[in-house]
Amino acid sequence: MAKCKKKQPRYNVVSVRVSDEERQLLEKLSAEENKKVSDLIREALQTITPPK
Repeated sequence: MAKCKKKQPRYNVVSVRVSDEERQLLEKLSAEENKKVSDLIREALQTITPPK
């Protein structure tokens, strides 16, 4: 079975250092929202950047 190709593949990786408390918060939000931490970070970026 062939893999589905994503419409907007993501090739860039950004590493960020966070405290234990920040990591726990991210994991908690991830579980509550049933979203990946990466998706939460992308959504947060969208809230602080102007619309295109």
